[in-house]
Amino acid sequence: MKVDDLFWVYSGSKLDFEKQAQDVTGINFVSRNSNNNGVVGRVIVDASIKTFRAGDITVPLGGSYLLSCFVQDEDFVTAQNVAVLRAKVPMSTLDKWFYCYALRENRFKFSAFGREVNKYIKDIELPDSVPSWANDVNGNPMQTTIQKGKSATIDTNKWKYFTIGEEKGGLFRLERCKNSSAGDLLDGDDCFYLGAKKSANCVMRRVVRDDNLITKGNCIVFIGNGQGSVGYSNYMNEDFIGTADLTVGYNENLNPFVGLFIVAVLDLERPKYSFGRKWSARIADTKIKLPATAQGLPDWTYMEQYMKSLPYSDNIRV
Repeated sequence: MKVDDLFWVYSGSKLDFEKQAQDVTGINFVSRNSNNNGVVGRVIVDASIKTFRAGDITVPLGGSYLLSCFVQDEDFVTAQNVAVLRAKVPMSTLDKWFYCYALRENRFKFSAFGREVNKYIKDIELPDSVPSWANDVNGNPMQTTIQKGKSATIDTNKWKYFTIGEEKGGLFRLERCKNSSAGDLLDGDDCFYLGAKKSANCVMRRVVRDDNLITKGNCIVFIGNGQGSVGYSNYMNEDFIGTADLTVGYNENLNPFVGLFIVAVLDLERPKYSFGRKWSARIADTKIKLPATAQGLPDWTYMEQYMKSLPYSDNIRV
C-alpha cells in the first residue's frame, strides 16, 4: 500500500513559530524537529487557523530531519513544510507508531534541500498491515505501567560537552570490530552479525559464533562508513560479530538505559556525516552534550533514571 491508501494527507498549518504569540497555555506547535515529538513550544492562534487532532501523525517534508514522524498526543498546529497524516480507518496508537518508523526508513530516498519529500509523500510504499512482532506474543499491544507525563524533566542548560574518545579525555574506550568478510561466516543461531546498516540495530543476520571475531556487548556501536548509514549509532547489549566499518565504545557506567539515552543524543550528530564525509576517523574527536553533575562529570544516574521514567521503559530487558 501507499501512504495515500492508509492516510488522509494534509499540508499542515504553514505557520512561522517566531511570528506567533508564545504562551504555555496555548496549543502545541510542531516544527521540522526530531526532539520532543517535533514540538518546539506552545502558541496562541487565531480561531481561523487550521488546527489538527491528537492522534494525527506529523511528517517533516524537508530540512535535516525529513520524515522524522511522530504521533501527536495533543491537538496542534504546524510549521511550514510539515505534513499531517490522519488514518482513513480506525488505527491504534501502536499501529500509527509502526507506520511512523516505516516512513522513517524511506529517508535514504530523499535529501534536504535536494530531493525533498513534498511531491512524493502520498506515493511512499508502506506495509499493508502491522506485523505480529509489533505486538506482544499474545497479539496484544505492548503494555506499560508508567504513566505518560510522569517522566523526569530535561534542562539542557545544565548539560556539558564531552568528547567521545577516552584517549581524548572523553567517555569511551573505542575498538574497531574485527570481521572483514561476511562470506566467511556460517549461518547459525549463536550470535548476531552486525554491519553498516541503519535499521534493525545494525543486525544483518544470525551466525555461528567465532570467538576470534567476537565483540563484547554492553557497548555503543558507531557506524563510521557505509552509504546511507554513516553517523548512525546503536546500543548493543549482547556479544556479536561486527564488520570492520563499525567502531564500538565501552564505559563501565553503560547499561541499556544509559546506552539508549546516549544513542538518542548521538543521533543529533548524524546529519554532519555522509558516505562522502566518513565518520570513522572523527568518532574519537566528536563532542556530544550530556547531563553533568556539579563536579562536571557525566551524570550517569540522571540518564538512567530519565529513561526509566518514560512509558514502555519497563519493557526494556536488562
